[in-house]
Amino acid sequence: MVLEGNPEVGSPRTSDLQHPGNKGSCVLSSPGEDAQPGEEPIKYGELIVLGYNGCLASGDKGRRRSRLALSRRPHANGVKPDVMHHISTPLVSKALSNRGQHSISYTLSRSHSVIVEYTHDSDTDMFQIGRSTENMIDFVVTDTSPGGGAAEGPSAQSTISRYACRILCDRRPPYTARIYAAGFDASSNIFLGERAAKWRTPDGLMDGLTTNGVLVMHPAGGFSEDSAPGVWREISVCGNVYTLRDSRSAQQRGKLVENESNVLQDGSLIDLCGATLLWRTPAGLLRAPTLKQLEAQRQEANAARPQCPVGLSTLAFPSPARGRTAPDKQQPWVYVRCGHVHGYHGWGCRRERGPQERECPLCRLVGPYVPLWLGQEAGLCLDPGPPSHAFAPCGHVCSEKTARYWAQTPLPHGTHAFHAACPFCGAWLTGEHGCVRLIFQGPLD
Repeated sequence: MVLEGNPEVGSPRTSDLQHPGNKGSCVLSSPGEDAQPGEEPIKYGELIVLGYNGCLASGDKGRRRSRLALSRRPHANGVKPDVMHHISTPLVSKALSNRGQHSISYTLSRSHSVIVEYTHDSDTDMFQIGRSTENMIDFVVTDTSPGGGAAEGPSAQSTISRYACRILCDRRPPYTARIYAAGFDASSNIFLGERAAKWRTPDGLMDGLTTNGVLVMHPAGGFSEDSAPGVWREISVCGNVYTLRDSRSAQQRGKLVENESNVLQDGSLIDLCGATLLWRTPAGLLRAPTLKQLEAQRQEANAARPQCPVGLSTLAFPSPARGRTAPDKQQPWVYVRCGHVHGYHGWGCRRERGPQERECPLCRLVGPYVPLWLGQEAGLCLDPGPPSHAFAPCGHVCSEKTARYWAQTPLPHGTHAFHAACPFCGAWLTGEHGCVRLIFQGPLD
């Protein structure tokens, strides 16, 4: 199956195909208005890629970055379904050659295809996400390897589609954002081949799934201090919600979930089979801590002058401006099984258990001994609480509620596996709880 994309277009739900004028939960009935010169653009929300802690290793550049704000465009670029055709395959190439006509082609057999044409929609803006660096992609996303960073090298074969998904945003309040699988290519087409999972709906329309799927999870209780992980679902090409397939690329689709929608909520997770994105609404970001608050917490923690309980040296979290390089002399380290914080030392090694296994001199528990790093991507935090907990085994530090939420959230991995992971670096979490409460020793004086 070939999936391509174009930022000038959007995609419908099956219900939209049945009623071209239907806007789902949108309360608007009049056309969208173009932005006025000098007017502050309206922000629909922000996408944050898990695993980069605020910035790509090579730096955020252009459309390739760890975080992207989606704002109202100067002119609407959405489309909506218009006409559906049943045609013979020899006519497919001719029907798809018109670059000015957006369409989705469903190949049912060598002699039969269904093409759904789209027309301009002045009420919506469209944003496309994928691995391709072509101009029609608004947000270029690459595979994130467990432990942080992008999977690099010629041998690293990506599982993310070049045109993985698209988000369609209403241009007027409440600025509802909806997600759809797949995207329109440079010729303004989406092509689902014979082997693609696709089907006729009970009302005679078409729908389908991408090869590796686009999965979405909406948190229960919103993205706040009371949040709990939701249930992972798969989003179709037409924006319908289905239970997960037996494996990521299985031919048989899951069951339609009629009481759920493709509307993104604050804290919704979008998995593209290789990278996971977090959607934050403007209202949700107002509740999140700011970079200034995170820096104030770092300085407050250092002002308490925590000490190594054995070496008695004063510990301090390094400035985020220094980046995550080699730990400095004052860097706090932690035994992730018990949470006792020390300065770096060379004793307690258990060679039979591996180079990272150390015995805590205070409680004798044996486990990984790692440096502590503050989580710097504020959008991943549920609350502005103090940095009291660390993920195991990577050592990224955040508030208790943030740590416990992510430790309970299974993220898709491979074709059918799920693992809880550190949102700041992507490392798979270990231990009974996936995180540990930090135990600092204050100054003796």
